[in-house]
Amino acid sequence: MIEGRVPGPTACALISLMLMSAPPLADAGESSAPYPARPIRVIVPYAPGGVSDISVRLVSTKVSMEFGQPVIVENRPGGSSTIGISTVARAAPDGYVIGAVDAAFTITPSLMKVPYDPVRDFAPITLLTTTAFLLVVHPSIPARSVADLIALAKARPGQLTFSSTGSGNNVHLALEQFKMLTGIDATHVPYKGGAPSVNALLSGEVAFTLGSRPGMVPQVKAGRARALAVTAPKRLPELPAVPTFSETGLRFEVAPFYGVVAPAGISPEILTKLNHAFVGALRSPDIKPRLDELGLDGIGNSPREFADYIRAEIPKWARVVKATGAKLD
Repeated sequence: MIEGRVPGPTACALISLMLMSAPPLADAGESSAPYPARPIRVIVPYAPGGVSDISVRLVSTKVSMEFGQPVIVENRPGGSSTIGISTVARAAPDGYVIGAVDAAFTITPSLMKVPYDPVRDFAPITLLTTTAFLLVVHPSIPARSVADLIALAKARPGQLTFSSTGSGNNVHLALEQFKMLTGIDATHVPYKGGAPSVNALLSGEVAFTLGSRPGMVPQVKAGRARALAVTAPKRLPELPAVPTFSETGLRFEVAPFYGVVAPAGISPEILTKLNHAFVGALRSPDIKPRLDELGLDGIGNSPREFADYIRAEIPKWARVVKATGAKLD
């Protein structure tokens, strides 16, 4: 085109066609930059301060250092964790919104209609940590072993009471599973949260419960509760005299877990980067002592292994819900 001349109609049409067929410009260079090019949000479906929130924040700090981008933990409690989980399910599968999950992720779909499918709508990143439950009785209860408790419950059908963190929660369903395995009849007394459930045991309002390792070990050491068994695969170093359930002859496999997932459809490359970053954070030498303080065992497995774990947990709890008719509060 000669400088100073206005292009004619044919030239204008040709230029327009060239512009329409040209690829779009990158948005501020982000699309051409390697992932992650901006902050990552981790949605925790609970209020701040719980074990899920604390463990995710601990590991996310290391992930942020690895990526060179902020990893922001955002709490979205409510709806028995479904509000926060739904946020993750609806997010773009670009790796910038991921979610923290725990046992409720595999239990709640059997208890209520949820706006997502825990298998179809998510891409598991890794199982971060697990912990153990302790089966404990009030010191006034004349049971010093699991066998003693079973015998006592059978001698007093329906008279022994047990507390939980609420109807339909993992402690309640785990103890319902314990009843099914042992054939005992005991009465459930739900409380609103872990602290009230433990306090009910410590005060003698109920005969027994399942308590989490972080909260219950100090109570057992202080003599305010008596531990009969732990759900961990090995005895706890803090309580070496307390047997595992497998040692008592019961296959009672219950382990509170905490993991991270992404929306379904995320690219394998980004999923791999996230997995490597979170697993690497768990293996940092300064993380293990912190996890030990929280009573948590670092896992850090592959996306496929975590997916298999989730798929196995869902039907296990569905069977308990169906057999007991358990409902959420």
